[in-house]
Amino acid sequence: MLLDTASLYFRAYFGVPDSVRAPDGTPVNAVRGLLDFIDRLVKDHRPDELVACMDADWRPRWRVDLIPSYKAHRVAAEREVGPDEEEVPDTLSPQVPVIEAVLDALGIARVGVPGYEADDVIGTFTGIAKGPVDIVTGDRDLYQLVDDARGVRVLYPLKGVGSLQLTDEAWLREKYGVDGRGYADLALLRGDPSDGLPGVPGIGEKTAAKLLAEFGDLDGIMAAVDDPGAKLTPSQRRRLDESRPYVSVAPKVVRVADDVPLPEVTTALPRAPRDGATLEALAQRWGLGGSLQRLLTTLAH
Repeated sequence: MLLDTASLYFRAYFGVPDSVRAPDGTPVNAVRGLLDFIDRLVKDHRPDELVACMDADWRPRWRVDLIPSYKAHRVAAEREVGPDEEEVPDTLSPQVPVIEAVLDALGIARVGVPGYEADDVIGTFTGIAKGPVDIVTGDRDLYQLVDDARGVRVLYPLKGVGSLQLTDEAWLREKYGVDGRGYADLALLRGDPSDGLPGVPGIGEKTAAKLLAEFGDLDGIMAAVDDPGAKLTPSQRRRLDESRPYVSVAPKVVRVADDVPLPEVTTALPRAPRDGATLEALAQRWGLGGSLQRLLTTLAH
């Protein structure tokens, strides 16, 4: 089981009231909410291995160099923390180091790699996995990794993690008309304002799905642009032709990396804390109470 950790703690932060606080009054709603999420996921799905994948770099320079608008609107341009920091609610940022410390003391593998997003870490772990993989994320970008043949599916939280959309290839075909491999091409063509990806003007989701069904993949579509006999409308042909500069670089930006240099980590689900004394100190300092105790009980069984 691979966790898109930031996606989950954002959901916890907005889903758990900020009246959930440490003894000194500091909000710990994201910390406790994430612990509750992990507890529920382990209880319901019983993974053998669990990795909390992190964003060591949420807007990698190599992606920005290819498409300068990539996540540009999320950059907090006028904040003292610097021009390339992501805007996060000011009571969430201080909770992230606490989350990291608690995961480390528990012995839950936590992996972030400089120069890469959590999506890329997830993509690389998925590629080397020897068995089925459940990816837990609220980010549809990771639908591209769904692969029935390898048992790779996305668990997409609908309401917390107690209600998950189990995303497999059948679901993707019904919803988008593509399989996992085709989802990245579909996203690239239609664009994604939330990631600053312009897409091809005039090519929306349904048109992109039809083109992929007709021509197989992005390369097939672009080859059709040069084929006078291909079934493209004049406007589609013109827009795709004019978008060649974008289409030539977008696949590297949109597709998750599968070659991240992963560190050596123990991914087995821990039965007992790696560092009980540190965990106890963190529990006292931050008032982690029942959330931590429930998770410890679940891990022990």
